[in-house]
Amino acid sequence: MSCCPSDQKFDGSSTAYRRALWAVIFINLVMFVVEISAGFTSGSQSLKADALDFAGDTMTYTISLLVIGSALAVRAKAALFKGGLLFAIAIAVLSMTLLRAFSGEPPIAETMGIVGFAALLANAISVLILLKWRDGDANVRSVWLCSRNDAIGNVGVMIAGGLVALTGSAWPDLILAFVLAGIFTRSAWSICSQALSELRDHTALANTGEA
Repeated sequence: MSCCPSDQKFDGSSTAYRRALWAVIFINLVMFVVEISAGFTSGSQSLKADALDFAGDTMTYTISLLVIGSALAVRAKAALFKGGLLFAIAIAVLSMTLLRAFSGEPPIAETMGIVGFAALLANAISVLILLKWRDGDANVRSVWLCSRNDAIGNVGVMIAGGLVALTGSAWPDLILAFVLAGIFTRSAWSICSQALSELRDHTALANTGEA
């Protein structure tokens, strides 16, 4: 395996990246409060799922800030933690959605549409802020994947809200919540796989005395 500097992935060590993370942390924290309130008020599982994603992102971005400049092993372990957190969010969303499925009561479509659009704008700004840093080590890449997931989820919430209004059924909202749980699981797997690969590379270099 080549160890040339040109092969090394960006580890977040730049002032501009730190400023970008602070901005995105603030955006995610505000939207978590907005969406979780709207989710319980409207009875929307997809809004609650997206709100949990905002909360998870706020925590993972903060962790990303804390480990910038740390050794590769530390950054990879932080990414593993973040991947595990995404898995936990996916399980929580699935559990809430299954419980809600038995009630069959449709959520308030108008709230889903309005809040979903506001969240989409917030995430579009976050994605644009982070766009230039979408490729990097597991720690940096996890930030990008979380922001991308949010944007996808917001579009889905708006579509589900329209379908709930048209059909008068709760199923579009429930189906979207299941889909979001699947997206969270896939991203968690991607983050954990890259982090484990980086840990193996670090161990191999340490064993050869190059780390």
